[in-house]
Amino acid sequence: MEAAFKQCSKGKPFFGGDSVGYLDVTLGSLVVCAHAGEKLYGFSLFDAARSPLLNAWVERFGALDVAKAVLPEADRLVEYAKMRQAEAAAAASNN
Repeated sequence: MEAAFKQCSKGKPFFGGDSVGYLDVTLGSLVVCAHAGEKLYGFSLFDAARSPLLNAWVERFGALDVAKAVLPEADRLVEYAKMRQAEAAAAASNN
């Protein structure tokens, strides 16, 4: 994905160039899930060492006022995921 970003962005801050486009919005909606995964499982999908361009894009996208206004906080997703995991574990132990 790092190579795809490099090719699509052509050195610009977003996939479509200088401003946020369709692909940025589509992938940007997954950024919170990636951050929640980091907190839950300890891995970094957009690691700065392995994917410096994507990591910078994630930071840029997440810093946008419009993204902050509509995306949920990663901690809320973590809480929800833990609740669902507990429900699944309880259901499995009842079977």
